Parts: sequence; structure tokens; C-alpha cells
Amino acid sequence: MRVAVLVSGGGTNLQSLLDAFPGPSSPATIALVVSNHAAAGALGRAAAAGVATATIAEDGQDAARLLALLAEHGIDLVVLAGYLKKVPDSVVRAYRGRMLNVHPALLPAFGGAGMYGRRVHEAVLASGARITGVTVHQVDEQYDHGPIVAQWPVPVRPGDTAERLAARVLAVEHKLLPAAVAAFARRGGAPVCSVAADALGPVAALPPSLDDALAVA
Repeated sequence: MRVAVLVSGGGTNLQSLLDAFPGPSSPATIALVVSNHAAAGALGRAAAAGVATATIAEDGQDAARLLALLAEHGIDLVVLAGYLKKVPDSVVRAYRGRMLNVHPALLPAFGGAGMYGRRVHEAVLASGARITGVTVHQVDEQYDHGPIVAQWPVPVRPGDTAERLAARVLAVEHKLLPAAVAAFARRGGAPVCSVAADALGPVAALPPSLDDALAVA
């Protein structure tokens, strides 16, 4: 399965995918990395791994160019990994059910337009929530919407700052996103797992690691 990754920044989630799928025997191949910022660090990561790169307009709305790039590279699955622009509707329609996004919260909570990065973690802390987490979902025409493919919770600890919480959530992103992509490749788009926020129970009852969670999913 040939994968394109859309990124806007440094690309740590991209790196997790490059590390997870290093060669032809992998269930997925990272075939193209596209950014709306020519100076994005993610492009350097891709180039170092020998992956083709391309840039699009900063507003991300050149649907014709993006569709042409995806077709040129024979892309089967599109992954949004720290991509901060709304994907044009025509691109979403062309890849319906074949486009995934990773979000640093348990959707539908703390999602929507403008909810990315530090803003998400500040909103979680301001709400008094005891649990946040990571969501991988299929992309549709709305921000942070579409069928959920996988979720995993991250406890909010007393005294957390947005930075400390973000670091723990990001570590889970780096494990859950590759697992979801691998499962998508193996199962033809079937969900990995779905964890409802209201069914998590007390923090102490959570499985001790993401590996344990995926093993029982």
C-alpha cells in the first residue's frame, strides 16, 4: 500500500511512520510527503529517507495540484500528520475512506477549526478533564470529523502544563498512528479499535501501555 503523508511542520509523526515502514517488506510504503510550507522540517526527514517530496500552496487549497501529485505517485492512502490546513472537498471525495488524520485528543472532544497543537492541550487543562488522548480518524469534509479508526487515552496528571501533557500525548501519537496505518493496510480499512471516552473507567484501570491496549483490541 502506497502512502502519502501531508505535513505542515517538523514531522515527528512522519518520522514515526518512516521508522515503522522502512522497506519493501512493510505492509505500507511511504511514497510521498507533501507540505504546504517549503521550509517544513518534515521535508528534510523525507529526503533523508529517500522519499519523494513536494510542496503545495500555503493555504492548501490547490486541489488540482494535490490530486495530480497523488495520482502521479500511485497513492492508495493519504495520512494527515500534523497538517494544519483543511483538505479541499474534491480531494476528500477522491480519497473517501482512504484518508486518515491524527488528532491530539479524544474526539469528538476538543476538535474543530483552530483546535491543534498547544491550543488543544490548553483547552483540555482548562476543562478539568482527567483523561485526554489520541484519535486516528477517517477524514471527511469537516474539521476533525469522520469515522474513528483508533483511539487511546492519556491520563491528565495533577500539575500538568500544556507542554508536559503535549509530550505525553505526542508519544502516544507516535505509536498509535503507525499501528492504525498498518492495520488499515492489513484489513482494507477496517477499524483497529474504538474506545469511547465515557467507557474508559478510572485512570487506575487503564491498561499500562499502548502495546497492551492494541494486543487486546
